[in-house]
Amino acid sequence: MKLIVSLMFLMFLSVLVVTCNATKDIFILAGQSNMAGRGGVFNGKWVGVVPKECTPSPSVLRLSAKLVWEEAREPLHRDIDVGKTCGIGPGLAFANEIVRMRGGGGGGYVVGLVPCAVGGTRIEDWRKGAPLYNQLVRRSIESVRNGGGVIRALLWYQGESDTVREEDAKAYKARMESFIMNIRSDLKLPNLLVIQVALASGEGKFINMVRYGQLNIKLPNVRCVDAKGLRLKSDNLHLTSMSEVYLGIQLAHAYLASPGHHFNNTQIS
Repeated sequence: MKLIVSLMFLMFLSVLVVTCNATKDIFILAGQSNMAGRGGVFNGKWVGVVPKECTPSPSVLRLSAKLVWEEAREPLHRDIDVGKTCGIGPGLAFANEIVRMRGGGGGGYVVGLVPCAVGGTRIEDWRKGAPLYNQLVRRSIESVRNGGGVIRALLWYQGESDTVREEDAKAYKARMESFIMNIRSDLKLPNLLVIQVALASGEGKFINMVRYGQLNIKLPNVRCVDAKGLRLKSDNLHLTSMSEVYLGIQLAHAYLASPGHHFNNTQIS
C-alpha cells in the first residue's frame, strides 16, 4: 500500500512540475457525443481498449472536472459527459500528433486538453448564458490561471442533434456564428482559432442542411475538417475508435496548417 501511495504521489509531483515549468498549448474540446467519444463503447460499457495513438504521455495533460491538471488518459470526458458512458474520442490522438509533429515531448513542451463536450446537446444548449456555455468559459479561463499556458484553439464537433428538426438545421449556421463570436469575446481572444468538424452522421434527416451551415461559415480563423465517410458504429451515429483516431490526427494537421498557429492571440489573465 505504501508503495502505491508513493507512486501516486510521484505521478502527481511530475504532473505538477511539468505544468509549472513547461510551455503549454491549451486546446478546448467541445460539442456533443462524437467529441466526448463513444469509441469502444458497447451496450453501455467501455471495453477499455486504447489505440496506440491514444497512449498516455507526460507531454499531454487534461483539465479534470475539479479543474486540476493531470496526465491525460482515455476516456478524456469521463467526468464531464457524465450522463453516458464515454470511450475513445479525437482529443488524445489530436494531442499526441501535435507533440509528435513538434519532435516529441522533449524541451518542456506540453499540450493541455480542456474537455467540455456533452452528448445529446443542440447548438442552442451552447448559447451565451446557458449552463454548458458558462461551464466552457469557466473551464477555459481556469485552464490558464491554473498553471499558465496559452489557449490555441477550440475544437468543435457538434450538430447531430440539430438534424432532427428542420428549424434547428436551418438556424445552425447563424447560431454557430453567434457562438463563435460570443466565445471569442468572453475569452478575450478575438482571433481564437476554431476548428469545427462537419458531420458524418445525425439523429434526424436534415444532416445535409446542418453540413451546409457548417461548411459555409465565413468568419475569419474558422477551419473545417470533414468527417463524412468515416466509419460509424452499428448505431450509424457514433464514430468507431479508429475513426476517432483518424479524425484527431486530421484535426492536428488542420491546426498545424493554420496560418500563425504558433503565435499568441491574447493571454487570459
